[in-house]
Amino acid sequence: MRPLCTLGTMKPEIVAAVSFLSRFLRINGDVNDRQVQIFSQSLQEILTEQYQQHWFPDRPCKGSGYRCIRINHQMDPLVGQAGRHVGLSTERLYGLLPSELTLWVDPFEVSYRIGEDGSICVLYEAPAGPGALQPPLVQLPRAGFGLMTVSS
Repeated sequence: MRPLCTLGTMKPEIVAAVSFLSRFLRINGDVNDRQVQIFSQSLQEILTEQYQQHWFPDRPCKGSGYRCIRINHQMDPLVGQAGRHVGLSTERLYGLLPSELTLWVDPFEVSYRIGEDGSICVLYEAPAGPGALQPPLVQLPRAGFGLMTVSS
């Protein structure tokens, strides 16, 4: 079965995930605006390419593990790739991003958890189906959000 996948169907979810991660770079470090912008563009391109054959709006849970962005004892390779694109080492990214982060990028919903025992929070939610008229929910971390990180 061929996945239902076009660039437009996953764009809001990817933008929400990338905006969420980029916000940490802005509030937790001395990363300049240009670096954050390039990081964001790079990560959007990387995720779009990576998810092309793993995006199933008709079955949102299918491929969820593949689309999960995970930072724990290892840096997520896609985030690391975008970071290297702007000269941020893995060690530097560890200092800017939560030390324990799980980010699920699924059709119609992006959610995250900080810490192994943290609550799962919905970052972006759009109604499923072609006739849905509700505007999507998008939440970004607040300036003090870095205080919620869990260190190993």
